[in-house]
Amino acid sequence: MKVTNEFLIPFIGLKLGKHPFEFQINQAFFEKFEYHEYENCAIQVNVILEKKSTMLELSFKHKGTVTVPCDLTNEIFDLPIKGKINLVVTFGEEFNDDNEELLVLPHGEHQIDIAQYIYEMIVLSVPLKRIHPGIKDGTLQTKALQKLSELTIKEQKLENKKEENIDPRWDKLKQLLTDK
Repeated sequence: MKVTNEFLIPFIGLKLGKHPFEFQINQAFFEKFEYHEYENCAIQVNVILEKKSTMLELSFKHKGTVTVPCDLTNEIFDLPIKGKINLVVTFGEEFNDDNEELLVLPHGEHQIDIAQYIYEMIVLSVPLKRIHPGIKDGTLQTKALQKLSELTIKEQKLENKKEENIDPRWDKLKQLLTDK
């Protein structure tokens, strides 16, 4: 990911207090990270930077939709997502981002790149199992769902047939085990 000026926040000229920032995230943002899980996306990210005398506090919130395939039927649908994270920025001898909630910038730094934090916040807010809302309420009718329902019925019928074709000699053997 190369650094873009769009997600750089210059904090050196800001007064002490809270400063709001707003970003519109689309598919081009994820292409810069070479992340191709979403067909499309429309996400609004609000960042509030609170500048204090010795540190910065960043509060990220996002809300929007990502267009993803359903894990069961492979139907494309818009999945609503939302989330928030907080980040504390302090200053030290060298850059350190080992802690996910604390960022240490070197003394003399005058701006912060928040693209990586926005990326991680959005990706982590999408559930691992993505199920079309039409499956949950029963309104989605697709060939894949019809085929799945046909196959489950056949499996149940096969189980019933197996139970009917049990050799009577096995019953006698089972009886020996229970007689003890």
